[in-house]
Formats: sequence, structure tokens, C-alpha cells
Amino acid sequence: MNFELNANFKPRGDQIKAIKELGNSIKNGAKDQVLYGVTGSGKTYTAANIIAQRNKSVLVISHNKMLAWQLYQEFKEFFPKNSVHYFVSYYDYYQPEAYIPQTDTYIAKDASINKKIDKMRHAAVQSLLTRNDTIIVASVSCIYNIGSPETYQKVILNIKKGQKITRKKLLSCITGLGFARNDFAPEAGNFRAKGGAVEIHPATGENPVVVELEKDAVEKISRNGVEINSVDLYPANFWVAPQDKLKIATENIRTELQKRLEELKKQKKEIEAYRLEKKTNYDLEMMEQMGYCPGIENYSRHIDFREPDDPPFTLLDYMPKEFLTIIDESHMTIPQIRGMYAGDRARKETLINHGFRLPSALDNRPFTFEEFENRRGQTLYMSATPNPYEIEKSKGRVYKQIVRPTGLLDPKIEIRKTNSPSGGQMTDVLREIQSATKKGHRAIVVTITKRLAEHIAEYMEEKGLKVNYIHSEVPTLKRPLIIQKLREGKYDVLVGVNLLREGLDFPEVSLVVILDADKEGFLRNETTLLQTVGRAARHVDGRAIMYADKITGSMKKTILETNRRRSIQMKYNEEHGIKPSSINKKIYPIPRELLQDEDEEIEMDKYKNMAKKELEKEMEKAAKELNFEKAVKLRDEIKKL
Repeated sequence: MNFELNANFKPRGDQIKAIKELGNSIKNGAKDQVLYGVTGSGKTYTAANIIAQRNKSVLVISHNKMLAWQLYQEFKEFFPKNSVHYFVSYYDYYQPEAYIPQTDTYIAKDASINKKIDKMRHAAVQSLLTRNDTIIVASVSCIYNIGSPETYQKVILNIKKGQKITRKKLLSCITGLGFARNDFAPEAGNFRAKGGAVEIHPATGENPVVVELEKDAVEKISRNGVEINSVDLYPANFWVAPQDKLKIATENIRTELQKRLEELKKQKKEIEAYRLEKKTNYDLEMMEQMGYCPGIENYSRHIDFREPDDPPFTLLDYMPKEFLTIIDESHMTIPQIRGMYAGDRARKETLINHGFRLPSALDNRPFTFEEFENRRGQTLYMSATPNPYEIEKSKGRVYKQIVRPTGLLDPKIEIRKTNSPSGGQMTDVLREIQSATKKGHRAIVVTITKRLAEHIAEYMEEKGLKVNYIHSEVPTLKRPLIIQKLREGKYDVLVGVNLLREGLDFPEVSLVVILDADKEGFLRNETTLLQTVGRAARHVDGRAIMYADKITGSMKKTILETNRRRSIQMKYNEEHGIKPSSINKKIYPIPRELLQDEDEEIEMDKYKNMAKKELEKEMEKAAKELNFEKAVKLRDEIKKL
């Protein structure tokens, strides 16, 4: 199936030339090219045109989940007839297994898995295996080990109407795919069985499949009340192996264990040897009994039959032979990809040295940067501030979008002293935000720590502003909801650290406030300042205020580059008689099933204006009803009072 671009507008400004030249470059087989486009110049639309021209499956990689969500929504709208999917890390909270030798502290893996994202990951992979018109929008977690695509496909269970199979055998096959029995409230990755009827809930979250047996044969298969002739059941997780292979893998694990125990005992590490033997044998017993164990990915080298140091299987291995890679905000995404391997290896080496893991655990890892380079397809790097790496790789194939389709200019930048004569920094910030919100505009405040973002948001709320904060500790699928509320006007202001910086579209934002602009470093260098200022580039009245005690080199460069762009944009507008206008961008509704705790949040709103005694009664009531999460939230409201 071909990619069919759906858009109610045509290329304008620099987009026309960029689409033509980029299309020719990719058509001629160039490996690397850069789309150097200022914020708000329509880079995503340009990329969509290239996807339609290239007509191959696409992997879009973003450096953060929130931006990936935005891109996912945009590509879904551009390609409604094609298969667009979202693939990011499925952890809302993740504390990796670790050991601190200095204090003899072992930290067990602790994670909160977002089941909704897990469904989307399975849907993405299954689309790649069954369709040739797939766009995957992913975070950098796409370079982490997820198991063999060959094995994932081999263990598919095909069930046909009329097939001879006993109930016991069917349940055994389903369990072998990693499905867990749940006869009371089954969800994705579960099944329930009652009499001759077996209800199976696919890992993708699709409607359940009901298989009805009669006299050791499949009498009927139905989905959503509609009878079907057959169904393919994919595994419930990525770490399922055929029984014959699993037996060989467990024997190989035992062999490695014995060898490692001998090494540890020679080194007089008796405690470490005892620890490793106990832990590994427990895992092996679970694998033999259940086909799975917590942390099974640490044995993936044996399950996948890879040699030591062989590259792991990642999402890129599920991509077709020829595909297009788009790296969004490449100045941030490439360094993240480059750094993942070293950090992962250092943590695991400590665990191995102290008997918590076998040496083969090192092969459950992300790609090295070299491995990623060898596997990515033809690549388009997109950024308003590309790094020398991308520029060098492209060998001069750098295509610029400085002029916006709407004629908008880069925001004006103003610098103010931290202690201004008009009443102090926060007083000044509040005055500016109130001035913007009176016009129906929104504002963003960028600070340097998560806790400071929370405190500033709390302070602004006390002063009567509709405000929220956003940072990496806010659950993955709650972040797009917060941004949506800002765009809808339910919030006037959003306070953040660095999640508000790259790529996110806020057409309603006319004011960006940068606190501590003179704190030179990662959060306040030329690239990050340009990106942050760019958040106001989609509004005709866009401006940025930097609060600082001195003007740093990064601040000077940001102002010079912004003024350079403004002069190019003004000249183009004059020559073509263009009057700048704000970007009018659709607010994408977030599907109800993807919203986390939204119902609870709505419920909590009604308690915000209650008196302390009333809140205490509600807290005691919630505790009596064993609704401890609600009780804790009410306790926090009481503390605020």
C-alpha cells in the first residue's frame, strides 16, 4: 500500500525548495541529509512530503516521549489511511537493578509499567511484521534489546475453525505465549476460560477473541460478536521462546553459571558465588515451570542464541530491509543514542562483579552508536540547531527552512536584570504573564530544577494564575494532557525545566520567560536558549524575556542568530507582500483509554475549595473504604492548607 498524504494546505515559503531538494537527494540514494529548519517552519509537514515520495516504512526517533506523542498525532493526521504507531519506553517509573559497593547496598529493579504503552508497543511491532506502509514514532528506547523478531514470529499461534485440539492443549499453547489466566477481570495479555469457551485478550489491547470448543475441536471463533474463520495470536510479551529452544537455553545458562561459580570461588568470593547460584537457579526453575521469569531479558543472549558481544535485537531489526529514518531534534537525540550503551554497561559490570548477575547480562543492552549507525536506513536529521556531527555526515546536503509559511518572525528577545527596579524578578514575571493572559495568550516559564518548577507553579497559583508544572517525573501519558489543557486555556502558564524546550508546538504561547539565563551550561547554552526562545515563534506577538545578572556568550550568540533570522524573514515578507499571522494548529483530542488518572484528577478538583475539617472527613471516609490512594491525595491537600 502506498503512503497517501492528507493535508488541506500546500508547501509555502522555504518548504517548496526544501521538499524538492530533499526528495531528489533521497531518491538519488544519499545516506544522510539535514533539514535545518527554524521553529515553526513546518519541518514535520516537509518530512511528511518526503515520506509520501519515498514510499517506504519509516522510523521517526525523538529524544523525549512528549515530543514523540505530538509527532505521532501529526503523522496520524497526515496519513490517515496508513499505519502510524507510537513506540516508547513503557515505564512510568523505572529504578534499574543496581549495587553500590561502597555501602554494600543492593537496589532491586523497581518499575511501574504502563500497560497502555505496552499495548502500543506490541501494535507497532505487529504492524511492521504485517504491513509495508508503517510509520513508527519512537523514543531512543527503540535501540534497546526487545528480543528476536524471528522468534516473535515463529511462536505465533494460528487457530482455525474446525481445528482438532483439546481444551488442555489450547490452554497450554496460550500460556506458552506468555498469556496469564485471569477469570475475573482479564486485560491485555490475559485469558479466561469457562467451560468450552476461552476468551483471549491480545497484547495490543484489541477486542478479545473468543474460541469455543466442542468435542476436542474449534467449533466457533468470534471477535466483537462477529464470527471469523481463523486468528493469529502473537506473544503476550517479547521474551517468549519455543519450548524446544527454551530447554537448550536453560542448559546453556546452567553451563555459564557453573563456569562463573568456579571463577568466583577461585577469587575467594564465596558470598558472591552463593548469591549468584541461588538467584540464577530460582530464575531457571521459573523459566522451566512458567516459560518466563522476572528479569528474563538478562538471559536474552541465551534465549536468542547470540554470541557474546553480538548486537541485541531492537526495534530496528523489526523494520523492513529498506526504510527511512527521521531523527527529530537531532542535536538532542543523537547524543542520547550515543550515550546509552556506556551507562548501561557500567551499572551491569558492578552487578556481575558482586554476584548479582551472570556475565551474559551484559548482552541485554542498547546498541552501541556504531551498531546504530550500521542499522539505520537512509537518514533525515531535523533540527533548528543541528550539531557539527549531522552537518559533517550530510556532506553538504543541508536544506534550510528559515522563512515560515505564515510569515512569522523569530521572537523578539529582551534581557532584564534579576533584581529589577520595578519590584523584583517574580513580581515582574507575574506582571508580564498577567498582561499576556489578558489578551487570551499563554505563557511558558523555564527554570533550572524540577523542584523549583513545582514551587514557582505553586506560588503562581496562590497569585490567582491557572498554572501547572511539567518535568520528567510527570507520568508519560499525563504530559500531553497538561499541554492540551494549556492550549485549551485551562492553564494560563506552564512551568518546566527542559521538557518544554525542543519541538513542542504551542501556537497560543506569546511569552517565554527564561529564568537564570546567565547560568552557562547544558540548560543555558546557545542551542538550548535558541530552542527555548523558539517556543514563542508560532505567535504573531511572540517574545522572550531572559532574566540574568550578566550577558553570557551564549546569550549574545542567541540574540545575534535570532536577529539574523529576523532580517531574512522580514526581507522575504517585504518582497512577497506577506503579512505575518499566528499559526492555527489543531488541538488533537487524546483518546480516553490513554488518559492516566484523569478521572481521579477531575474528582480531586472538587475538593480544592473545601475547608480543612471537610477534607479530613473525606480522607477518613476514603481510608475506611480502603481507597488509600485517594486518602493520600486528600492528606496532601490538607498539608497544602
